[in-house]
Amino acid sequence: MVKKRLEISPKEKHMRLRFIGSPSNQGGCPTLYETDRGTVVVQGKQVTDPVTLADARDILDGEAFVEVPRELFAFLR
Repeated sequence: MVKKRLEISPKEKHMRLRFIGSPSNQGGCPTLYETDRGTVVVQGKQVTDPVTLADARDILDGEAFVEVPRELFAFLR
């Protein structure tokens, strides 16, 4: 399977977020947002453990992993 990368030109560096949903009643994370680019942004706790990240593949500069509960995806259509 070929991984398609989202190409962002310098002119498009700013994007707008629209709240989709969150199971948190306190307004914190985890949260999902839809962008004006047709993508989804996930807000969650950043994964920083080196042992955990060693299991990840193809981490590019500028990328981060966040952990969210599966129940969050119920907000996606």
